[in-house]
Amino acid sequence: MRYENIGGLQIPRLGLGTWRLGNDRRADSRSLAALRAAFEAGYSHLDTAEMYADGHAEELIGQAIRGLGVRRESLFITSKVQPSHLRYDDVLRSCAASLKRLGTDYLDLYLIHWPSPGMKLPDTFRALNELVKDGRVKHLGVSNFDLRLLKQSIELCETPLLTNQVPYSLSDRRYAANGVLDYCQRHDILLTAYSPLDEGRLNISPALRSAAEARGATPYQMALAWLVAQPRVITIPMSLDPGHIRENLAAADMILSDQEMKKLS
Repeated sequence: MRYENIGGLQIPRLGLGTWRLGNDRRADSRSLAALRAAFEAGYSHLDTAEMYADGHAEELIGQAIRGLGVRRESLFITSKVQPSHLRYDDVLRSCAASLKRLGTDYLDLYLIHWPSPGMKLPDTFRALNELVKDGRVKHLGVSNFDLRLLKQSIELCETPLLTNQVPYSLSDRRYAANGVLDYCQRHDILLTAYSPLDEGRLNISPALRSAAEARGATPYQMALAWLVAQPRVITIPMSLDPGHIRENLAAADMILSDQEMKKLS
């Protein structure tokens, strides 16, 4: 696994997204099998949120960690506070609930999941900064923030803001076009790409297909390798298929040539 080194941290360039985990509680055994496959493959970076399956995704992750005896200190766990919980007291309650569901006493990274109309960011960051001071959260970030909100968050965060998590893929480059990617790269902030395969609907262009065939890789692996080859970009593909989970992780170790990057870009 290749890592991104930032602010004294080593963060896996590819983690496991969990946004569909636990949506159907009748399929919990499949969700737990997917998590087991991820841990066995070598994943250590997990991304979740209180919004995912109304907290059940966090419960399943906690259950898997305990059931498999995975050491907490070997993991990098991200969770997120939802837009309706951005008031000071609600942020503290949301974090406490996430920690309880995960069965841990700290989060490595805690994000504002989405900006909310009328939100008072100073109030939100007052709570987030307090969580860091108390040790319940190690690092802070945001998600789905445009450049204006990202800059405001940096000013309010008492520790270096670690990431802005946004949709980014070969076919979705909104956050490159709006200046967020360039700003993050120039100011030592991670851009965490979610939906890197367009939720399984990645457009496989002739260029992508030929590049994958030349590599003996899948188009999906090439699309992930293209992302993590970029400075300060990491990604969190989601899958419940053990085979895809392993393939995704292997993509993080692929080193693309300048010619391949140019062809895909």
